[in-house]
Amino acid sequence: MAGNCCSGGCATTAARGRYRRILWIALLINLAMFGVEIGAGVRSGSVSLLADSLDFFGDAANYGVSLFVLGLGVVMRARASLAKALTMGLFGVFILVVAIGNFVDGSVPHASTMGVVGVIALLANIAVAAMLYAYREGDSNMRSVWLCSRNDALGNLAVMLAALGVFGTGAGWPDLIVATIMALLSISAAVQITRHALEELRSERMAVSDVERRA
Repeated sequence: MAGNCCSGGCATTAARGRYRRILWIALLINLAMFGVEIGAGVRSGSVSLLADSLDFFGDAANYGVSLFVLGLGVVMRARASLAKALTMGLFGVFILVVAIGNFVDGSVPHASTMGVVGVIALLANIAVAAMLYAYREGDSNMRSVWLCSRNDALGNLAVMLAALGVFGTGAGWPDLIVATIMALLSISAAVQITRHALEELRSERMAVSDVERRA
């Protein structure tokens, strides 16, 4: 999920400034959408909307962490990425548990609310993803931010499909399927970010060891 012109940290002041402004905009958009979706999710009884609202909140927190570590060393950025990966993984597990609970209860969400809020959330996430697209191949911290935004846009499309499914069938299973997919996407992204961050930490340790041997 640019501050850097390469994953090794060759950053310019101008690039960091642009990336920092984008992160602030993304943070504010995600906080606003968290408030919209958590209210809509509770009122409509939709697990997929609830999942998306928590995802917006998690992304806002991730952007805040990214702003904090921007300009710091590779090790600090990689450790921040590991923390974000843990958050994303826990989020995925939580949504799976809620989806199972709603399946047992047999509740049916309000399809029209899901559809309208899904469209608004999709537009918000497309805007954020477009701003972050140029930084998708940066370090693990930048990649984690990009993956969050990408998954959000995909999740919004899935919520809209779930709304159509609930409307057409009169049942809650389309909402539960989408919530499960969103949870698995979050867990998958967490695994990718963890691997990338661990590779960065390993490379940094090897570089330090080389320097010490030459000293």
